[in-house]
Amino acid sequence: MNRQVISIMLIAYCLTSIYAMAEDIPALNHLSFNQVEELFITNNRELLAAKRFVEGSEADTIIAGQKPNPNLSLNTTNFKLNQSNGGSSLADKTIDTIVRVDQLVERGNKRELRVAAAEDALQASKFDLKDTYRQQKLVLQKAYYDLLLNQEKERYLDNNQALYQKTLAAAELRLAAGDISATDVARIRVDALRAKNDLRQAQSEREKSQSDLAYLIGKEKQAREIVVSDTWPDVTSNPISLDDTQTATLEKRPDILAAEARKRTAEENRRLAEAFKTRDVTVGMQYEHYPNDSRNTIGAGISIPLFTNYQYQGEIAKAEVFYTAAMEAQEQARASAVGEIERAKSDLRSAIEKLQRFDQQMLQEARKAADAAEFAYQHGAMGVTDLLDARRILKTLELEAVTVRADYAKSLASWQAATTNTEENQ
Repeated sequence: MNRQVISIMLIAYCLTSIYAMAEDIPALNHLSFNQVEELFITNNRELLAAKRFVEGSEADTIIAGQKPNPNLSLNTTNFKLNQSNGGSSLADKTIDTIVRVDQLVERGNKRELRVAAAEDALQASKFDLKDTYRQQKLVLQKAYYDLLLNQEKERYLDNNQALYQKTLAAAELRLAAGDISATDVARIRVDALRAKNDLRQAQSEREKSQSDLAYLIGKEKQAREIVVSDTWPDVTSNPISLDDTQTATLEKRPDILAAEARKRTAEENRRLAEAFKTRDVTVGMQYEHYPNDSRNTIGAGISIPLFTNYQYQGEIAKAEVFYTAAMEAQEQARASAVGEIERAKSDLRSAIEKLQRFDQQMLQEARKAADAAEFAYQHGAMGVTDLLDARRILKTLELEAVTVRADYAKSLASWQAATTNTEENQ
């Protein structure tokens, strides 16, 4: 009985754990952007690769800080080939045995310079991780809004295709009653078939968007299950300030800070190359045993390299080149960031103006014209050609309006990414 109770309790515990884990995993068929971002942080391959670089840089700092290990050597000489070395035990034989320890002593602050360069490189890799997150989050936002756009297009075109089918069915009834010509019915049938093609194209684009988003969140096998649920950002509820904050932004952007850290690394490496001209020395201590005259002696030695053939000109020249390249890379990063901010600002301004124009004027006028055309057609005051033209115009503008909302959302994401600083990107 006790075993059965224990078994039941274990099963209940396992089921509870499974249910708890299932609750922590967001449903792919109803994903908000926050849920997508959580999956992105956990599964994105580019982020994981950047994290591995940070871990490698941390290991480099450990390597850079280590002192050279001493060398232990054991040498035995004076073995006679044709005669006996005498003695019964090994310690009494007439052979010369030397035990020696040598230690390399670095001079010129080489170890300190290596540590400083490694720590700067570690800082650069950490800023690279933040910049990778900044860039990949922008890619994620655009993929999310692309899928949202294609979902809405598919939903709208599905409704539009159903409307054309109803219109075609009604036209065929009117044709049978002699109230409409066969030519008008043929035109409606062509538009109904075109609506089917548009719907199929929208389905294909939605599937592609699902695959793009699935890769970014590590859910490729479940790509067809992904459905996003957020609404479009509202341009009126959260006005965006496009003031000139370029200087403050540049000083805190992770890519700029990474370039500065790499410049410091190159500077430390340049000083390290110059330090190679300071000679390292090797000091040694030895113990010598020779039983023939009962001598047990100790000795000391020092080894100093002679720069008679080479004085590290190549290493110094290479370090200078890398330092110059790091300075140029820093300037390039700043120039690229300035261009990115200006482009994002321009695109966002344009997207705001287009969206306001669509919402406040174009859609309202197109809907009024389409409603008037429907009323006129139903009362025999308009032909089918004019009706279909009015429907096409409205359909085109409604699809453009959805695209404009997507453009605004993506432009807003680009602006936020361009002005992201290290404090915001933790």
